[in-house]
Amino acid sequence: MNAYRTHTCGQLTAADADTQVRLSGWVHRVRDHGGVLFIDLRDHYGITQVIADSDSPAFGALERLRAETVIRIDGRVKLRDAALVNPKLPTGEIEVYATAVEILGPADELPLPVFGDQDYPEETRLAYRFLDLRRESLHANIMLRSRVIKWLRDAMWDAGFTEFQTPIITASSPEGARDFLVPSRLHPGKFYALPQAPQQFKQLIMVAGFDRYFQIAPCFRDEDPRADRSPTDFYQLDVEMSFVEQKDVFAAVQPVIQGLFEEFGGGRRVDSDWPLIPYVESLRKYGTDKPDLRNPIEMQDVSDHFRGSGFGIFARLLEQEGTEVRAIPAPTGGSRKFADRMNAFAQQQGLPGMGYIFWRKAEGDGMEAAGPIAKALGEGPTEAIRSQLGLGEGDAVFFLGGKPADFEAVAGRARTEIGRELGLIDEDQFKFAWIVDFPMFEKTDDGRIDFSHNPFSMPQGGMEALSGDPLKVHAYQYDLACNGYELISGGIRNHTPEIMFKAFEIAGYPASEVEKRFGGMVKAFRYGAPPHGGCAAGIDRIVMLLADEQNIREVIMFPMNQRAEDLMMGAPSEPTNEQMRELRLRALPKDA
Repeated sequence: MNAYRTHTCGQLTAADADTQVRLSGWVHRVRDHGGVLFIDLRDHYGITQVIADSDSPAFGALERLRAETVIRIDGRVKLRDAALVNPKLPTGEIEVYATAVEILGPADELPLPVFGDQDYPEETRLAYRFLDLRRESLHANIMLRSRVIKWLRDAMWDAGFTEFQTPIITASSPEGARDFLVPSRLHPGKFYALPQAPQQFKQLIMVAGFDRYFQIAPCFRDEDPRADRSPTDFYQLDVEMSFVEQKDVFAAVQPVIQGLFEEFGGGRRVDSDWPLIPYVESLRKYGTDKPDLRNPIEMQDVSDHFRGSGFGIFARLLEQEGTEVRAIPAPTGGSRKFADRMNAFAQQQGLPGMGYIFWRKAEGDGMEAAGPIAKALGEGPTEAIRSQLGLGEGDAVFFLGGKPADFEAVAGRARTEIGRELGLIDEDQFKFAWIVDFPMFEKTDDGRIDFSHNPFSMPQGGMEALSGDPLKVHAYQYDLACNGYELISGGIRNHTPEIMFKAFEIAGYPASEVEKRFGGMVKAFRYGAPPHGGCAAGIDRIVMLLADEQNIREVIMFPMNQRAEDLMMGAPSEPTNEQMRELRLRALPKDA
């Protein structure tokens, strides 16, 4: 017999009645009912109720137990009275009458309770993560994560992909974020980098003649934290395929992701129609490149109705080049009270407010438009806006104007807030869309041209496209959006050295710099590179959606806090003088 248990705490049933058993676990909760103790004993597998009365030899020891003490119990399985059966527990038909107890691991007074799911400060939860992980909801999230990863791994093998591992210590590469650098002891003054993604290696795997690769890959990026992003490291399902076009990648990926959400989505509907939405259209309609399509609201350009109109603010604005007025329809939002709430929201976003029109029942027959903009525009333009947007009595519309790049993000957040406030978002489903035709380049704040997304994507039109206006070049770059989150990013790769050199030249990297940074990949492309492409799916974010969590730290076992600190292990920490001497490094003072 195992020294600590004959059964787990989630295993015993009515069939085990009258048997002698041994259980080990944590004291989840103790209840004293006047000389009868009820102890919920918990392990990884579940909870078993243990009882002891004053006749039990274990009573005295059990009476003194603290919550979360680890104990071993010997006892006899008893059937519960029918009225006391707990249908919520797999072990709810039985209880174990304790005859002996041994304390295996005493517990100090707890800094946070494990029983229940009370809100506790995140700093406390992260400092005592080993306790936090004992709580039911977080434990379930981590187990969901493990099942998701196993399911993905099996699904990828079944789809003809082969799993390979790529290096963790490598060279720095521009992936859109800061690298974590690792100093080299053997090569003083030189640094390795932790990979932001296995991008170059998975492309080299294709050049090496392997065909369909995948990996559950750790990635490292020194980024500012967000609720849906870790500031240090994350895991992704990394995928690459040879001899494929964009549509081939989509065809390979959709069954895997759709199947995953059907398996673990908790019964929520999984939409099988994944539209392809050009990047520019996504920004125009939704104000973001990761739209939540559960929200039916689509923004529209209504600039023509304001040009030369009586509403002077927008009329004058539209005289400037590159400006427009965009409308955000708000079905059922036709009240001044709702308009005031949305104005308050706009002010929280740093705007003076949002113009609006709403339609209400007129005193006589029909309906009338209300609001300052309606009065300034007049009946004709106001009716034209209503007709264009398909609105009616009880509806409203909100307006934002200027250069789209300056207001689109706020407009997108306003669209989301309007949909949430009005109950228009169907929470019981997952809706996906491929966002395609990303711009290859963008203009930075200081006027330079730089890559807007992945620098290794193939420009649409190849070398010929790169001879024109770089800001008009589209890349074979795509993202998968789901419910307002980016789940996948990928592209068809640039596998031709000449096109690669030209693309990097436009972004300000001379050929010598490309050779220096990506010499291995450039060299490989000169020896017969197949057309190839792929993508990467963020596992942490996928699990966050499946678990219906709002914060990615709720699905990561040992996450960093908002300041990229590990409060439990004390990272980052100061190196010792010996370590610094060995690496020939010197730390500058904080104010230097």
